[in-house]
Amino acid sequence: MAPKYKLLYFPFRVIAEPIRFILAYVGADYEDVRIEFSDWPPLKPDTPYGTMPVLEVDGKKLGQSIPICRYLAKQYGLLAENDWDNAQIDAAVDAINDLRMSIKNFYFEENGSTKNNMKEKLMKEAVPFYYKKLEEMVKNNGGYLAGGKLTWGDLYLTTMLELFDHDLECEITKDYPHLATLRNKVVNIPSIKTWIEKRPKSER
Repeated sequence: MAPKYKLLYFPFRVIAEPIRFILAYVGADYEDVRIEFSDWPPLKPDTPYGTMPVLEVDGKKLGQSIPICRYLAKQYGLLAENDWDNAQIDAAVDAINDLRMSIKNFYFEENGSTKNNMKEKLMKEAVPFYYKKLEEMVKNNGGYLAGGKLTWGDLYLTTMLELFDHDLECEITKDYPHLATLRNKVVNIPSIKTWIEKRPKSER
């Protein structure tokens, strides 16, 4: 019997979207629960770490976006073929998340002058540093992050490329042809394309 999934997150894509991509890709049924900020405080104590997303699996709760992705990848065969390639995927995802945190700090900065300076520094330093590393990985691994096959890491990466373009208000990926090709490949997988077309509209 298939497990019963419930995914809880705020009404955004952000760090829940990799989970939704995985679930869409494998065709798993789940309840996509989007919680308004006003409804969050009384729910927070009942989450594993006081954060979302949370994935409920037959009533059991798993917190943290990346471990949720990795758990689902193990359940549905979206890991690489060996420990080395899986470690490379883990390292890439952690690096992507490091960049995400830097971009998040910029995105929510309220001081206009400070924000402009932060963006300039990001576009000169962190963004090209990480994107070049990821571009090289994809180039050297048959069009994927590792092992020459689609894994959860590629789905994670694709959602983050979308997020970064939004938050930085520019099409970064177009300057990195292997990343652009991978992203285009993922978003045109039929089940993921269907999800993108029907998913609720959100700011980010």
